Amino acid sequence: MTVKKWKTLLFVLDSFIVAFSMFASYLILYPYLNVLTEKVLILSVITIFLAHHFFAWRYGLYRKVWLYASIGELTSIVRAVTYSIISVMLMQVIVNQDIYVRVLVITWMVHILFIGGSRFSWRLAVDLKKRKLNLKTKRTLIVGAGAAGTMVVRQLLRNQDRQLQPVGFIDDNLFKQNLEIYGVEVLGKIINIPEIVERNKIELIIIAIPSLSKQEMIVLTKICVGTGVKTQTIPRIEDIMTGKLSVNEIQDVRFEDLLGREEVRLDMLAIANQLTNKKILITGAGGSIGSEICRQVARFEPKEIILLGHGENSIYKIDLEMRNLASSNTKVIPIIADIQDRSRIFEIMEIYKPDVVYHAAAHKHVPLMEFNPREAVKNNIYGTLNVAEAAKEIGVSCFVMISTDKAVNPPNIMGATKRFAEMIIQNLAVNSKTHFAAVRFGNVLGSSGSVVPLFKAQIAKGGPVTVTDPEMTRYFMTIPEASSLVIQAGTLATNGEIFVLDMGEPVKIVNLAKSLIRLSGYQEDEIGIEFTGIRPGEKLFEELLNEDEIQNEHVFPKIYIGKSTPINNIDMKNLLDKMLDLNNENLKDVLLKIANKQSFRSVIQ
Repeated sequence: MTVKKWKTLLFVLDSFIVAFSMFASYLILYPYLNVLTEKVLILSVITIFLAHHFFAWRYGLYRKVWLYASIGELTSIVRAVTYSIISVMLMQVIVNQDIYVRVLVITWMVHILFIGGSRFSWRLAVDLKKRKLNLKTKRTLIVGAGAAGTMVVRQLLRNQDRQLQPVGFIDDNLFKQNLEIYGVEVLGKIINIPEIVERNKIELIIIAIPSLSKQEMIVLTKICVGTGVKTQTIPRIEDIMTGKLSVNEIQDVRFEDLLGREEVRLDMLAIANQLTNKKILITGAGGSIGSEICRQVARFEPKEIILLGHGENSIYKIDLEMRNLASSNTKVIPIIADIQDRSRIFEIMEIYKPDVVYHAAAHKHVPLMEFNPREAVKNNIYGTLNVAEAAKEIGVSCFVMISTDKAVNPPNIMGATKRFAEMIIQNLAVNSKTHFAAVRFGNVLGSSGSVVPLFKAQIAKGGPVTVTDPEMTRYFMTIPEASSLVIQAGTLATNGEIFVLDMGEPVKIVNLAKSLIRLSGYQEDEIGIEFTGIRPGEKLFEELLNEDEIQNEHVFPKIYIGKSTPINNIDMKNLLDKMLDLNNENLKDVLLKIANKQSFRSVIQ
């Protein structure tokens, strides 16, 4: 039906209702009255007919989409009808010097009943039809019966193609218990969630309390996830209020939401002094950590952000993102270059003369580097040497290298090369105007090398989830937290420090797998866990510091400083001259001995 035909239908229907309402009211009060001979009645019908259509047009009763009718539409109906009745009252005073109050009251009630019923019956009919057609809806529990929760339910009920059926609310407010909102009952309190989920066969939980503190949200999320039902959340209240996200943008709960780590508080003034209106170069800018450093650096409005990376596609993506994110005062410069290309790196440093360098480019995959030790050496050692020496030569103010906890007592090539890279940084820091530092931290959730994407892919395929060993333990941190602490560590760098980030408590990988299974809405008996054995180069437990590196100097909240002994320049030069002449086995043996602090000269010989 066209819009014009639909409006004509409503006009005709309203005309009949208007006339019927007035005649019906007279007949109810004066059943023996000959209504066709009553002058006042005829004039009243004509007046209410004209007045109704005028006020119906005035309040948009023919322009509204009644499929989504709610309180606002009902208010428009009441106004239009009320003003129509007032018009009749004025006519009766003028013509008859009297007002038929009872007739007009009944007319007002019948008028609203039929006009409102004609509109809302359409929505009711469509809702009933959708419920019959949409039999595969998920039974959904909404945690929070406040403004956000009711908005979520309203959105679900309005959605023509909805796949979620709101079954009930959860709220700790005593006054809301057993009440209904939009026809959905408040079933109990947060403490009752497990039994309510089981009793009502809930298939999805949506947490709709955006004002909760981080710790309160963690406790609530753990209760919901513990039921084995998939759990989702709505955005934070700040994102809703600023318009960044809307309340109906429901998101999956992530594992990092369960970590319980406190929010990082940075020294914004120190960071601003180092970055604002300065030239910042980030190597590995297209990677997980590198790209997040770019995003966070952009907040401080540097003069230039130089995005250096080897992968064309990854640099294209971060360049596109930064051009939308960075201030108009910040120039974004994408550069495709390989850090192993020494002349190219020196050329870039000479052209752009950055003030601060964040060196995030590296090969990081442990088992892969075990099969390709020479590539690990060329990229992680010689690549770092090229970038660091070029930075020192042009007088970069601060150079921060991203290291790893795998550099501590490494049994693998990747860790050994990163430890060697730390030594390079320490050596170059001696008698240098450039403030060099390395920042060491553990696994980063959501990074390209993280186990989380692998587990999620395995769960999506129905399992099994593969874990190397039941005792495998790792430290975890989110990408934004790690990146912000790296930037903060740059303000603390003076003379080749090895900064170590506070990674919190270690997490068993098998427990991580179990949490991800539950977060995906499955029970552990539905998605199996398979132990595959430790891979080449892996350790069961990672460390952040060697025993002789440990010192309790806490230079900033969540940032420690380790005392680590560098190799002397002569030994370093001899090693670098001879390293690539070795075959893979000898190369690995030399690197592991150096990284584990055996005699450097005996290794060279």
